[in-house]
Amino acid sequence: MAPSPPRSHPRRNLPRAVRTLLASLVIAAVAVPVAGAARPSAVPAPAPAALAPLRAATAADLADRYAVNRGSVLAAERMATRHGDGKRAAALRGLADPARHLFSFDGRDGGRSVEVFGDLYRARRIAVLVPGAGISLDRYWRLRAGAVALRRELGDGSAVIGWLGYETPDTMSGASVTTGRADDAASELRTFLAELKRAEPAARTSLLCHSYGSVVCAEAAPGLAVADIVLYGSPGTGFDDVAALHTPATVWAGRGRDDWIADVPHMRLRLPFVTLGFGTDPVSQEFGARYFEAGGGGHSDYLKPGSLSLENIARIVSGRALAEEGRHA
Repeated sequence: MAPSPPRSHPRRNLPRAVRTLLASLVIAAVAVPVAGAARPSAVPAPAPAALAPLRAATAADLADRYAVNRGSVLAAERMATRHGDGKRAAALRGLADPARHLFSFDGRDGGRSVEVFGDLYRARRIAVLVPGAGISLDRYWRLRAGAVALRRELGDGSAVIGWLGYETPDTMSGASVTTGRADDAASELRTFLAELKRAEPAARTSLLCHSYGSVVCAEAAPGLAVADIVLYGSPGTGFDDVAALHTPATVWAGRGRDDWIADVPHMRLRLPFVTLGFGTDPVSQEFGARYFEAGGGGHSDYLKPGSLSLENIARIVSGRALAEEGRHA
């Protein structure tokens, strides 16, 4: 049985003045753009090759799909090179490696990429990683590193899918404190998971949601055919509690002791044209998720090799009992 969530977090016991200041900074993010920030969407890319719906994840069908997407990546790389964006071109050359397995790809508007780690054809446990703010094709290595670590932790019979299927908000931006991007992403995530379910109906699938990705997962949650929804490093979901997600999945939540997200006020401020913040803290008892120990890591450490959080997330994906912090080496 999972341990109860903490009643409070030591980093949240802040003076009221400090919490008010933090709230003001969150609000200011809506009005003050990040000066000089380069927009990934500024790099042009061609339309990707059309993909036939994947009805069954046979080895041959998957190999064909991976090859088609590799061609789309190379076409985008050539256009990025002509545009003079060496950073994007280098990232795309890495994606085009024949050893990489892209379930889908679209280089337009900042880029979308869904990559498979492991053998999807033989997988009986599938973990879908939904990243948070600040992840793009140019910073894709962050998502990839976590996916590789989790795949190694899970071992044979598993596959991990890195789902960069939406335009993530910049970390310090107005979009990162509203649900707008999540609203747009949720339908794409539902469509992808439905296709995955048709292709792999017998596999146990878990949805792993980091930071702003937990807002995306919560928006997509109603009726999803997944075993688990795991929220970590979450600023909130935009919903008051697990019941409001209307999901048959088991909902989990965890947070590292050194994660700065604990200092973000768990509030929702309704303004005339926008709502700021995401409400109830997912690791609180009020939210009602099953709590898992995440150790002492920071906001980017949840899938760090050797960490307690990685071990417990892998155990959730596998349907195994959780590890406790006192027993973790």
